[in-house]
Amino acid sequence: MSERPLPLIHTEIWQEEPEPGNRFATRAAYCRGYDVYGEMVGNARWVEMLFLLFRPELPTPAALDLLEALAVGLANPGPRDPSVHAAMCGGIAGSNAAASLMAALGVGAGRYHGARDVHDAMLLWAQCGMDADAWKSGAANTPRSSADVWPQAEHPPGFEPHAKTAAGATCALLDALARIEGTPRLRWLQQQRRALEEALDMGLEMSGVAAAAFADLGFNPAEGEMLYLLLRLPGAAAHALEQQRKDYTQFPFYPVELEDDPARKEAT
Repeated sequence: MSERPLPLIHTEIWQEEPEPGNRFATRAAYCRGYDVYGEMVGNARWVEMLFLLFRPELPTPAALDLLEALAVGLANPGPRDPSVHAAMCGGIAGSNAAASLMAALGVGAGRYHGARDVHDAMLLWAQCGMDADAWKSGAANTPRSSADVWPQAEHPPGFEPHAKTAAGATCALLDALARIEGTPRLRWLQQQRRALEEALDMGLEMSGVAAAAFADLGFNPAEGEMLYLLLRLPGAAAHALEQQRKDYTQFPFYPVELEDDPARKEAT
């Protein structure tokens, strides 16, 4: 009885050629027509591969520089960030690698310092463009999809509800990215930042800078959301590994005290 051939798997992104005599092994792989192991490995930048996975062709060199610079800026949100903190908790508790990264993804997915905040801010870019008045009036009314399962936003996307002005790191990232060629939204945001912050009574957040950069790169909100999750994982991974090597008493955070602690109230 002859063996039936396996059906070919087709995607717009990836094409594989099987090894002769072993159709389960890959002889050559092509990303958007580029030979990955025969030409790209050793010659292509990581951001070129990343771009090809999301886009059918390579962009301009300036766009590649922008994505790479953004990736450096987002690589480690730091221990203060909720997503990294979650990964660190996994590491200090002895969780495996996947669990720590899933904790970072889960905590970093929402509308506070998270990827959904980037998604919502990119919707605003599509709705308001570079119109300051539209931003001031529309930021508090982010358009929602009928399939949106996330809780209602509690603050304008891309802004920090607990600060009046942007943090120094956020401003530095915005200034660095705005110097790259082909970044009209980032340059507009740089010029309008203070006016927007005063109108909204909130400071620009890192997710707002990322949203402008992804919009300048031509990504849609769903792609920006996915990339934001991806690009912040290296820091979560590194901090989780660091905590695995330490005792829980060395966890680098101050003690948490409840302001309305019932025990303290009884004592007084």
